[in-house]
Amino acid sequence: MLTSGKVRNPYEVLELPSNATPEEIRAAFRRLGAKHHPDRHQDSSTAHARFKEINAAYQILNDPKKRAAFDRFGSVAFQPGGNAGFDGVGLDTVVADLLRAMGLGRSDGTVSLDLELTFTEAAEGCTKEVHYERIDHCRICDGSAAAAGATTTTCTACGGKGRVRFREGLLSLLSERPCSKCRGSGRMPSRPCAACEGRGLTKLPHSVNVAIPPAVDNGSLQSVARAGHRLIPNGKHGKLDVTVKVLPHPFFSRSGDDVLCRVPVSIVTAAVGGQVEIPTLSGKIKLSVPAATQPGSVLRVRGKGLAHKLRSGKGDQLVEIVVEVPNALSERARQLLVELGEELSRNQNVEPQQRSFMDKLRQLFD
Repeated sequence: MLTSGKVRNPYEVLELPSNATPEEIRAAFRRLGAKHHPDRHQDSSTAHARFKEINAAYQILNDPKKRAAFDRFGSVAFQPGGNAGFDGVGLDTVVADLLRAMGLGRSDGTVSLDLELTFTEAAEGCTKEVHYERIDHCRICDGSAAAAGATTTTCTACGGKGRVRFREGLLSLLSERPCSKCRGSGRMPSRPCAACEGRGLTKLPHSVNVAIPPAVDNGSLQSVARAGHRLIPNGKHGKLDVTVKVLPHPFFSRSGDDVLCRVPVSIVTAAVGGQVEIPTLSGKIKLSVPAATQPGSVLRVRGKGLAHKLRSGKGDQLVEIVVEVPNALSERARQLLVELGEELSRNQNVEPQQRSFMDKLRQLFD
């Protein structure tokens, strides 16, 4: 990124116009980062430098303040004594930014996963084992980055401290970062570990149990400490963030702590009353339907909902009544319904909604 003491134009590095959107910047970084990753070009002596150049350009354009500084002052804003620190990009930052851009984790080592739960699992709570890959110590060298029998010497870049100082920003503030040469360990092996290519880190399968509390919301975040990536040898693990995705249920939906469902009843049951069998989270029960129940009426079953989060007890189950009209009638059934209609008409037993409709109709045309 440094050529003759000058910072190369980050827009040119990422092959972007100067008016590129944040989405276009992230997309270019993902594309170029994957294309020029050193793991894909192990025989190339320039791959690591090219990868760092791409990351350094992304560091500027992805930061509104740094991007504004470059747009206003050009490369002079990032030179020693008044720079934004292209040379101050540590290896842990390079790895972290690529992880974040590719959706594998954030710069703090966080791993993000989606976890699908059935409606019942989300309602009642459960423990689920999740399997994923995370970056951790190489099991061959135990994170030392050294081959078996190799000797280590003090890193000349950081003097064995594992961290280096650099000046950052327009105010030239002094900051520290992990040493990119020894990856923060302070030691350099005479022969690197072949398994991890001298990184001290590798991608390994991992599993962990995630406790899901009762009545968890769709889209809620459950975190597990120290279950994420380890971005530098001997560093701490990040966390695991699990986003809950509740699958649809054939009967139930949810409103707060209440469970909703729709239950079909016959026109006879709605008119004269009766009992119907309905599902609940704890099994089937009998529900009494009052006489003259109208379509769309909602009946409440106490305590059959979800557990309250801030107090004891549970919500309710709300049952919407769907009155089914027969779509096929025998001749006798049809005659009986006609006679029922005539009887109701003679008794002037007009339902309230129908009466209101007829009154409005008369007012409109009379």
